Parts: sequence; C-alpha cells; structure tokens
Amino acid sequence: MPTADELLSAHTVQDLARRLAPAAGPRPPGRPAPALEACASSLDGLTFSGRVAAVRDAALADLPDDWAAFEAAVRGALADPGFDGWMTFPVGEAVAVRGLASGPAAFEPALALLRDLTPRLTAESAVRPFLRTDRDRALALMGPWVEDPDPHVRRLVSEGTRPRLPWAPQLPESVADPRPALPLLDALYRDDSDYVRRSVANHLNDISRDHPELAVETAGRWLAAPAATTGRVARHGLRTLVKAGRADAMTVLGHAPDAPVTVRGPAVATARVAVGEYLVFDYALTNDADTPAELVLDYVVHHVKANGSRTPKVFKLATRTLVPGETLTGTRRHSFKPLTTRRYFSGEHLVQLQVNGRIRGEAAFRLDAG
Repeated sequence: MPTADELLSAHTVQDLARRLAPAAGPRPPGRPAPALEACASSLDGLTFSGRVAAVRDAALADLPDDWAAFEAAVRGALADPGFDGWMTFPVGEAVAVRGLASGPAAFEPALALLRDLTPRLTAESAVRPFLRTDRDRALALMGPWVEDPDPHVRRLVSEGTRPRLPWAPQLPESVADPRPALPLLDALYRDDSDYVRRSVANHLNDISRDHPELAVETAGRWLAAPAATTGRVARHGLRTLVKAGRADAMTVLGHAPDAPVTVRGPAVATARVAVGEYLVFDYALTNDADTPAELVLDYVVHHVKANGSRTPKVFKLATRTLVPGETLTGTRRHSFKPLTTRRYFSGEHLVQLQVNGRIRGEAAFRLDAG
C-alpha cells in the first residue's frame, strides 16, 4: 500500500497550490499568504487522514468564502488537465465543507461540482456529508448519475452511498435502513464497467452485515434478471454471508447446503504444530448425485483463547462444480506465523471442513505457542 507521503506529499501540495492560485484569482487585501504553501512544509508525521484535513483547511483558507466565487475557482482548476490525482481529494473535502456551510441553495451545485470532480480521482468520501445532512435530497440528485457516460460518476453513485465505506465515516441512517439506495444499485448491477459493478457488489456486502435477509433478497432479484456478469456481482456481494455459512445466501447462489457429497477429511498430517510452522491437512469431496454439484469449500480453524475456550475463523479453500461421480482432492498448508493482529495460545485446536455452509468433518491438532 502507498504511504501517506506517497499519496499527499509536500511536492503534491505545492503543485496543488500552484494550480489553484490562478483559479482563485488575486488575494483580497488583508488575506494572508497562501495557506497551501505553508501547509506543504508541515505535513511530516501526519497520517493520511491528517494530511487530508490539513490540506482541506488550507485550501478553504486560500479559496474565496463566497460559494459562487469558490465554485468558479474550483471549476477554473478543473480546466487544467494537471489538476488530477490525489491533490484533488482534499479539494473535494473542501467542496463539501464550503457547500454545506453556504446554505441550502448551495446543496445542489456543490454535489454537481463533486460529480465533475470525481473523474480526476474520486469524490466518494466528499459526497457523504451531503447524505448525512439530507439523504433523501442527496439521493434524488444523485439518481440521474446512474446514466452518466463516465463510469467514475456512475461508480460514485454506488460507492459514495455505501453504508460502511471502510475508510470513511459510516452513514448511520443507511446502516439502519439501506433500502432508499437500492433503486440506484438496481440500475447499476448490470453496468458495462467492472469498476462500477465491483462497487455495487461491495455496497451489497455492506448491506449484508446489518440486513442479511435484504441482501439475499436483492441478490436473488438480480439473479432473476441477470446479465452475463450478474453471478459474479451476487457472489462478491454475498461473500461475508457465504463465509459465515448462511444457508439462504448459499441457496440463492446455487450452493445447496445439503448437497449429496461424500467428504473425507480433514486428515491432519501435522498433529503437533509450533508457532511459525504450518498445519497441513488433506481433504477429498465426491459428488454422489446424478447432477452437477456447485460447491463452496472453506475450512474453519478454532483457535484456543487465553481462557481455554476456542474462537473460529473461516478461510477459503475452493469454489468448484463437480460433475456426477467426480472427486476433488487437495492439501492445505495453514500458516501459524506470528501476527501482530493475533496472539496464539497453546492447546488443542480444531480444524473443520465447511461445504456450502455446513460443517462436514473435523480434526484436532495441538499448537505449541512457546
């Protein structure tokens, strides 16, 4: 992953200052020297979000306070092809601050400005304050964007309205009730752009975390009127539910929880494992039916906790279609290398095979944590 400095470096901010200066026009009497120039030399030690906030505030200080003049300045910068990439990200955040502070009349032109800004990188974070302020109005204004010729704009509709966009503040109203945004997803799930469709799938996955039944119902509706790409969108959108072994998600994707398969394993080849080593196990599945079997195969490791109880974690193995009588075999090496995100404890652990959400075999092994 790029570092904060690689995304918003001093050089990038200096470049932004140069590109905004002509668009902003001459400084009025009494306005201090450009804040962006000073900001560029004060970024050391800041996280990415800290840099975004600092550059946003500096841009707000340099650009006009009046909304019409502010909008004209940003649109002037958009006329410059070099106004592009990560330098535009904090400018989008500045558009959100200035637009919402300028009263209801600026709500629509500010969102339109973000629509025009998003092809330079993305405005997916900057549209969210508008959704938190007046979701119904924002969704109504964003609705026609699903037909925009630019896939970046169409993606903004789906990505910006995600209830739980990972690196941006949540939309609590949408976490509680995601249904108002569903018509937008319905218009985009068959989009020509994989970039857009992947965002739709991620939005559906967000919904699945709080409203699993609604997510499954939505995926089922899309699969009933599919494009060639819809199966992939539905699978990616329901991935959290599939990993959890939820039966209705498995069923809507064609993975019958009670598929007639014979499961052998997990056969553990390393009954005792030390931290830093690998658990090794074999497995085999045979389709006993006279029709093809659509199988999602995972494995579950139950880690011993400090109090002696166990906690499960699911890992992917394979997704396969087995013809009648076909057998799938494999060997898995599961690493127990030290992790900063997990502390290992000695004791008897379990590994299980999960087929279409159902546990179909388990074995014990001992982990020595040292």
